[in-house]
Amino acid sequence: MFAAVDLGSNSFRMHIASHDGETIRILKSARDPIRLASGLDSQGNMTAPAMHAALDCLARFNAILKAYPLDAVRVVATNTLRIAKNSAVFLPLAEKAIGHPIEIISGEEEGRLIYMGVASTLAASNERRLVLDIGGGSTELILGQGQEIERVESFSIGNVKQSLEFFPGGRIDAASFDAAILSARSYFEDAAPPYYPQYWSTAYGSSGTIRSIADAITRNNLGDGKLSRVSLEALKQRLIQFGHASRIELIGMKPDRAAVMVGGLAILIGVMQELNFDKMIPIEAGLRMGVLWDLQWRANKRDRREQSVHGFLQRFHADEGRAKRVADAAGLLYTQLKATDDTYTRYLYWSGLLHETGLAVSQSGYHKHAAYLIANADLPGFTTREQRVMSTMILGQKGNLRKIEDALTDIDLAKAILALRLAVMFMHSRIEVNLDEIRLRLKNKIELEIRSGWFMHHPTVSFWMEKEKECWNEVGIDFTIKINA
Repeated sequence: MFAAVDLGSNSFRMHIASHDGETIRILKSARDPIRLASGLDSQGNMTAPAMHAALDCLARFNAILKAYPLDAVRVVATNTLRIAKNSAVFLPLAEKAIGHPIEIISGEEEGRLIYMGVASTLAASNERRLVLDIGGGSTELILGQGQEIERVESFSIGNVKQSLEFFPGGRIDAASFDAAILSARSYFEDAAPPYYPQYWSTAYGSSGTIRSIADAITRNNLGDGKLSRVSLEALKQRLIQFGHASRIELIGMKPDRAAVMVGGLAILIGVMQELNFDKMIPIEAGLRMGVLWDLQWRANKRDRREQSVHGFLQRFHADEGRAKRVADAAGLLYTQLKATDDTYTRYLYWSGLLHETGLAVSQSGYHKHAAYLIANADLPGFTTREQRVMSTMILGQKGNLRKIEDALTDIDLAKAILALRLAVMFMHSRIEVNLDEIRLRLKNKIELEIRSGWFMHHPTVSFWMEKEKECWNEVGIDFTIKINA
């Protein structure tokens, strides 16, 4: 049983679900229209009332989560927490309130998860499709075929911002609508060509905003009754007639959605005009469903992160043989160090695979270049936090340890860094790691036992070992080596 929590710019939402052997069944859903994007002040900070409302919601979600025997929970935050200047202040409070780590995901990762949710809901096919999601703070365009994602882009335009900017105070008129549509088109015009209709057969709208617009069209008999440009224009004219968000009376239109729907409608019209297509299909799937499927696949060892790592290796032309030798050796050494749990096991293996990707930038200081690439690259499936962990390991693979001294206070992370450093050293010295010949421990100090023949057959290793002892001594950790006969 899994739970997906989406901390959106418009609403906080949650799904609790289980996999029945064929598909994911939703057992419980919750939604709270927090309007977090509206709670940003002129300096880009979340206001105290906005944060308090968010924390109260998260505490309620936590109480619901505790009532279920969950195997995994994933909490993702989108655009507002990406851009809010005081996110670092809010995040620890939010994690405490909901009782789980919160991942602030990139717009591109948001788009990929949205597409996964949509694709998992549709019948298996090789259909080429466009998926559009209009959120409170950002809009995602995703192009794919079947289950495969070919292109994803996130644009910093959402229904909350568009509503506040072009329909201040809830006032709705034709001039404001035209300006809001023109503004929306400007966001997409440069990126539009790869998403033109000749590259896909069906367009789907996945967000709550698009589904609400489609519902309003259908239930109020507007236009042709479908999610088409004709119907969108009819809805626009009806909203102009109302003149103000507070006076909107449409069957099925919830009051809390009406105020932001006008901005979302302007964006949707702008996208369809700029990409030059006439209709799309609303679908009841998106980010949360994508998160649930990602959790299910991870549980069954179909982890997208594996594909990302191997794709990154190929993109930067790393020597996969050397990469695998280091990753395998680091894993073996890490088992001897007896970490508290397996939190860092997979990150260590992936860091071992990626440790030389910086050579594509420069031979000099390649570990620094690799660390920067891993911290800042678009790696599907990885969170920013996970990439920072791997970046730290890779930065710490060689050279002085003062640059990552704070990370060494986490004993398990220190053990992972030690394992990676020794694995890299042994690979350079052409030493195959054999646990029958090595004993490695790290408690109050590092203790390494090796057989005497090593220094005779690999003369450079004694030089590197002395350097290694100096590095650990500089950060207050003794490193002793015992030679066994």
